[in-house]
Amino acid sequence: MEDLVIREADVVDGSGADAYRADVVIDAGRIVSIVKEAAAAGCQRPRATREIDAEGLVLSPGFIDMHAHSDLALLRDPDHSAKAAQGVTLEVLGQDGLSYAPVDDRTLEEVRRAITGWNGYGDDIDFDWRSVGGYLDRLDRGIAVNAAYLIPQGTVRALVVGWEDRAATPAELDRMRQLVAQGLEQGAVGLSSGLTYTPGMYARDAELTELCRVVGSYGGYYCPHHRSYGAGALEAYAEMVALTREAGCPLHLAHATMNFGVNKGRAPELLALLDRALEAGADITLDTYPYTPGCTTLAALLPSWASEGGPEEILARLTDPATAGRIRHDLEVTGSDGCHGVPVEWETIEISGVADPALGDLVGRTVQEAADLRGEAPWDTARRLLVRDRLGTTILQHVGHEENVRAIMRHRAHTGGSDGILRGSKPHPRAYGTFPRYLGHYVRELGVLTLEECVAHLTSRPAARLRLPDRGLVREGYRADLVLFDPRTVAPGATFAEPRRLPTGIPYVLVDGRFVIEDGRRTDALPGRSVRRTPL
Repeated sequence: MEDLVIREADVVDGSGADAYRADVVIDAGRIVSIVKEAAAAGCQRPRATREIDAEGLVLSPGFIDMHAHSDLALLRDPDHSAKAAQGVTLEVLGQDGLSYAPVDDRTLEEVRRAITGWNGYGDDIDFDWRSVGGYLDRLDRGIAVNAAYLIPQGTVRALVVGWEDRAATPAELDRMRQLVAQGLEQGAVGLSSGLTYTPGMYARDAELTELCRVVGSYGGYYCPHHRSYGAGALEAYAEMVALTREAGCPLHLAHATMNFGVNKGRAPELLALLDRALEAGADITLDTYPYTPGCTTLAALLPSWASEGGPEEILARLTDPATAGRIRHDLEVTGSDGCHGVPVEWETIEISGVADPALGDLVGRTVQEAADLRGEAPWDTARRLLVRDRLGTTILQHVGHEENVRAIMRHRAHTGGSDGILRGSKPHPRAYGTFPRYLGHYVRELGVLTLEECVAHLTSRPAARLRLPDRGLVREGYRADLVLFDPRTVAPGATFAEPRRLPTGIPYVLVDGRFVIEDGRRTDALPGRSVRRTPL
């Protein structure tokens, strides 16, 4: 007798092929047999110790979140319903060039401070690792869903060079190459950058190219948050394409959007650029989330010169009136590089979370609205908030365009990523709703993608990018990371008003053959583990 048989499921297997009816048998965490049209054929039905009647439900591979910020959330909150309830069975961490390995004691403290807005400071976490391998070992103690890790280039630069805006010396570059190689040998799947975040943004292209040569030699990929998603976005995309082609490294473009007024309707230009590169032999994929607003920290909008030296230096500049005046000019007149070269529009910047609970009354208001209540200029409100919250404020940026979102998600290189920040009292609903929103809104309601196309975008395509030989498809011998959902009702519960509501229409989710969602409720199972780079 096998462990489990899922009967009469409509299998959408992740390949993009048409759905088919089948009984799917699972044993010891793997799919052991698929019996197509078993009832109609009148053949011997497979038996198991447990059976699920999946009539009316779609069985697909588990969804892979190619851009997740659950680096501490997975350790802090074993339940992790935010992702498990969406059908996510694997997340890719270490995004945007900043995470918690590799570090020493100094760098760990600096990084914790720098990305408090993403993950919290981590007072409740025992940071008992310093290496990439140590962090992956920590995940292996038991987590809700599986996780892969990208080496964060900004963290590597902070460890070796510091937070200064200067070129690395030859010796420093050698040390960074060694750290990247060590991280890959310990199981990382690639390298990420945050090229509008310090200190990663201080790296010149030649430095990034050398690191990417190492990544490519190990079979990993480069995942940049590139230098602009606003003014100069197309040039920034082209820069990453050229850089990785020179380095011989696959490219995965993080949250590949075209935002701000300057890019309205310009997604076809981006897709044409990518198509030319693909036709010339480039290895490129990308991810997006199915929403128009973005999400980051308020401090991320500051110009790079104001962020040099790390969090304490930023706070010192904000408290100096003359320097703060320069920052304001860059933000409101010139267009800060932290704000993608576009002058900030305070009415589009919504405060979504604060580190200091005493500032909670500002959450849900735009900076403009908060300033109007006080009868002051928006910059004065933003500056006070940055200082009082010690750079821990998260924001939503309402700067996206629906036509761009739809065009990009249709592309052959597209995969899904939530870019979900889970902290804050009013986070972006994409953290809780990305994958059911694809299936409900963009498949069922709008028909932007067929169900089979969409599932392929969320499963086999990312699995191929991650070079996972036994995930991303419903196939005999593959790991039983699976989702059962109702295509008629699947939908996100999360909204901008209530961003932590769980989705509907996803009654069962299995990770390694164990239920993490059963009858629509989270179990206490923690079957997830680190998913490490497959050696060449």
